[in-house]
Amino acid sequence: MKHFSSLLAVTCILGSAFSAAPAQADTDLPGDFSANVALTTDYVFRGISQSNEEPTVQGGIDWSHPETGLYLGVWGSGVDFTDATTEMDAYGGISGSIDQFSWDLGAIYYYYPGADDSLNYDFWELAAAAGYDFGILQASLSLNYSPDYFGSSGDSYYLGAYTTVPLPYDLTLNGHVAHQWISDNASFGTKDYTDWSLGLGYTVEGFDLGLTYTDTDLSEPQDCADGCGARVVFSISKSF
Repeated sequence: MKHFSSLLAVTCILGSAFSAAPAQADTDLPGDFSANVALTTDYVFRGISQSNEEPTVQGGIDWSHPETGLYLGVWGSGVDFTDATTEMDAYGGISGSIDQFSWDLGAIYYYYPGADDSLNYDFWELAAAAGYDFGILQASLSLNYSPDYFGSSGDSYYLGAYTTVPLPYDLTLNGHVAHQWISDNASFGTKDYTDWSLGLGYTVEGFDLGLTYTDTDLSEPQDCADGCGARVVFSISKSF
């Protein structure tokens, strides 16, 4: 799998860069650095498989400044598109909290190195989110907007509601439901659609395990060629 091997290389580069970050943070740069790496049985983005329903490797590096709330990061994953085997995202923004209320404003750039420019894969999004910790659960709403979405499909809005519920035995229940609006459905390849997921998380020996059921209201092959149906995804990740 090309996308699997390419992301192994990306992850190694990210890991090498991060290994020097703590020393830099102590002497030169303010703020905190962190990194993450994951193996997942499928890369599902907004309910649709990006890796042709195959396993892939993912990883990223983040910097944050607690005093100001500013943050920056890069993240990569294997994909399986025409003329693209890797996705690289760069993002930044500002976040904060007041008591149990939290908020986040940012921007994301999705980049597919090596893809032909005529495919118009690369795109920007602006993102806003707000959440509240009720104690027994955490809930949030988010809205992402792109002026020219993937495949040059025009204006795009993605509105989602998310919840996290602590369970006994150190388990965590995660769920979301969201809707994707796209101006040029023909260019994107699907109609506007709703996606949802429900998953369990567990941490053991510093590794985060996730088992997630995800689905959309799209039908195969009427509404999409493949990758938009129901599936269960397993992931294992590690943060540093």
